[in-house]
Amino acid sequence: MIELRTFDDPRAHSDALAHAVSDALKASLAARGAADASAQTAHATLAVSGGTSPKPFLQTLSRELLDWAHIDVTLVDDRWVPESDAASNAHLVRDTLLQHAAAATYFLPLVDTSKSLETHVAELNADTRYRLPDVVVLGMGEDGHTASIFADAPEWDVAISTSDRYVAVHPGSAPHARVSLSMSALRQVRQVFLFIAGQKKLDVLNAALATQQKNAISTLANDEGVKLDVYWCA
Repeated sequence: MIELRTFDDPRAHSDALAHAVSDALKASLAARGAADASAQTAHATLAVSGGTSPKPFLQTLSRELLDWAHIDVTLVDDRWVPESDAASNAHLVRDTLLQHAAAATYFLPLVDTSKSLETHVAELNADTRYRLPDVVVLGMGEDGHTASIFADAPEWDVAISTSDRYVAVHPGSAPHARVSLSMSALRQVRQVFLFIAGQKKLDVLNAALATQQKNAISTLANDEGVKLDVYWCA
């Protein structure tokens, strides 16, 4: 199930998503505080995506007046490269989101290249700091992948079926090995946003909804328990 919001202006597109994510985080913090005997210990977790498109959104979100000290930020996925590498999503997040008001947040990166990829992913799945996110912001490729769940990766079947939160992925059509949230993890997130632009990506999304396809966005969007809030700019 999707709810589609459309925009003609890129700035309005990114600003609207920033405000919606801010509201979702406030709601998550309030819900966790109500359920916790000590609201001071309640935290919400936000997972964001990399790429060039989210930069204005992340910059706007960094200035939202939230209780950032009680919000953990992590990533939907990342490339298996050092954080100093320009391809690193962690590098992007530090430069754009972890500024201004959001500098008070606690950041949980997904990559540690001092270890093997498989060892690190196993450690992530065992690490209680890496909770299931309350709010996720996804992107989508023109091949229908979201997070780093690529249909051409040898780990495809594992990525869409495992109960583990994190998976290692070696896409055939994109550079770098990846760490990614699994499909099971994405299905369990309370608030899922999809941030896309351009007619081609809207066509990919519509095709994925019309007929079940072997790609991540089709698998996720056709799950009856998942609601995607789609923010699309022409």
